Amino acid sequence: MGISAQDVKVLRERTGAGMMDCKKALVECDGDMDKAVDYLREKGIVKAAGKAGRIAAEGIVDSYIHMGGKVGVLLEVNCESDFVANGEMFRTLVHDIALQIAAAKPTYVTKEEVPADVIEKEKAILRAQALEEGKPEKIVDKMVEGRINTFYEDNCLLCQKFVKDPAKTIEQLVIEATAQIGEKISVRRFARFEMGEGLQKKEENLADEVQAQVAAMRK
Repeated sequence: MGISAQDVKVLRERTGAGMMDCKKALVECDGDMDKAVDYLREKGIVKAAGKAGRIAAEGIVDSYIHMGGKVGVLLEVNCESDFVANGEMFRTLVHDIALQIAAAKPTYVTKEEVPADVIEKEKAILRAQALEEGKPEKIVDKMVEGRINTFYEDNCLLCQKFVKDPAKTIEQLVIEATAQIGEKISVRRFARFEMGEGLQKKEENLADEVQAQVAAMRK
């Protein structure tokens, strides 16, 4: 059945969960609002959403150095207390996110951080590509909006698929951890360093190397 934007809005107002989570819940529950609320509660999303307004001023700065020292990452993730910051679950989450940054090379934490001029430039390129492909102009703008989501998935950390479990995004990983840990968790900032970046050098795909290492860790 079709899920209306109004239904999604109502569920979001009832639970505080994100738009995409609300839409998914309604789809999974065939549009039944009460069942969708229960679905979100079972997934821990309502609990996590309720913590969004809290202040997370504690946390840790973690690092990840790829084998051989070719890629390095520094990452700050915040929580609400030292107790959680020192816990194994939180530290594992932070290290997994640092590994994600090393492997997937995001530029921004969230899509909201992407400057407007960068988005406009990307849309202009995507529009030109669509027209070059011979797509009818009346559908080009819709195509561009769809393709810009791919840009977000490639460049924004929270929108990326988790390299250790592509069935979920980094944002979903954080939401799940928030629900389990019981405190607000916020990915604040990161820096990624790649050996020789900006210098002329032999072509290498270091991101592929990191992903190969991740795959080996999962076996």
